[in-house]
Amino acid sequence: MTTLSPTRGAICIVSPGNLASNPRVLKEADALHEAGYAVTAVACDYTEALRGFDDEIAASVDWKVVRVPRSASERPIGLLAGGVAKLAGTHMPVALAARAYGGPAAALARAASGVPADLYIGHYIAGLAAAGQAARRRGAMLGFDAEDLHTGEGTALQMNLVQTIEGVLLPGCRHVTVAAPLIGKAYRTRYGVEPATVLNVFPLAMAPAAPVRTDQGTFRAYWFSQTVGLDRGLQAFIQAMARTTMGVTLDIRGSDRWGHGDRLMELARKLGIADRVRLLPMAAPQEMVRLAADYDIGLSLETDVSENRRVCLTNKIFTYLLAGVPVLLSDTPAQDALLPELGAAARIVSLADPVGIAAVLDRLAGSPEARSEARDRAWRLGRERYNWDVEKAALLGSVERAFAGRQVAA
Repeated sequence: MTTLSPTRGAICIVSPGNLASNPRVLKEADALHEAGYAVTAVACDYTEALRGFDDEIAASVDWKVVRVPRSASERPIGLLAGGVAKLAGTHMPVALAARAYGGPAAALARAASGVPADLYIGHYIAGLAAAGQAARRRGAMLGFDAEDLHTGEGTALQMNLVQTIEGVLLPGCRHVTVAAPLIGKAYRTRYGVEPATVLNVFPLAMAPAAPVRTDQGTFRAYWFSQTVGLDRGLQAFIQAMARTTMGVTLDIRGSDRWGHGDRLMELARKLGIADRVRLLPMAAPQEMVRLAADYDIGLSLETDVSENRRVCLTNKIFTYLLAGVPVLLSDTPAQDALLPELGAAARIVSLADPVGIAAVLDRLAGSPEARSEARDRAWRLGRERYNWDVEKAALLGSVERAFAGRQVAA
């Protein structure tokens, strides 16, 4: 194990995604570097569409980046491991479970093991497995960031594989963070860990210099993600748009690699509102807050397709708030629990009730006073509470406790 002087310690962050696909990794690395740690991020170089963004990020950050290319043998080995895992049932080693789960765990582990560090922090399941292997080889501490509840999504086999990996590695983690309080509650119940909640918020530097005042004669809704999907509540919103009297419009930003955007546009055409729905291309992560600021409401319409969707709080919510834009939330348990903190900056709806959604939109769009109050409240929340300048203290506190605990144990 090597600690790099004069820093407070060396940390290796391990993620199976491209740099540009995980803003949480970027914020974590920036905050730890600024706090005096020597930081290296080991991330994959898989998605061609994101490679240019990754190049820009790697050239601009002050911490080290190791990019792991895709291996041609990854998929066939994963398929073979999956077959063995089915036969093994609930009893299998972590390495087999990680290979069977899919993703670049083995390649990430090799790359991470080549980075001297005192603490290895895994993101996602492949990252946790890889970080666990590197930490064991280096005699270092292990940490994990759970942006999602991974045992609450996927097939029965996938959830079993996740529980195998987490069940072995999480009890030994010295640092665990989660992206929502209900995710933390689930991890506490299942594994006995005490995670720190670190919300998916963004730096104040990304926010507009002043609130953007939109044209009161229009009411523009906005949704974004890396990939346009059909399980994100957009169909219900489009159906509601067709029932509004205020002429609501919708912009959808993200990759349409699966053709889901085309299917949403087909629905809009059938409802006679295709002229009010637009598909927009992907954009750089650092542009998301600025791009959201011109809208009247942002959509966070999580569905109940999985336990994870019911307990997560996505970065959409906090992107909109930092932009000074109120939020339309679907009534999942996690978003329902957040609602009292947001007050006038949020409205909550049922995706099973397009008529009700339309009524909420018409009331807000038709009242200049309500729109102004909602935007003012969103702006204040973004400045005073839901930003990375405030939230990073939870991350840094957890890491500091891990290092302090290591010193006591020594």
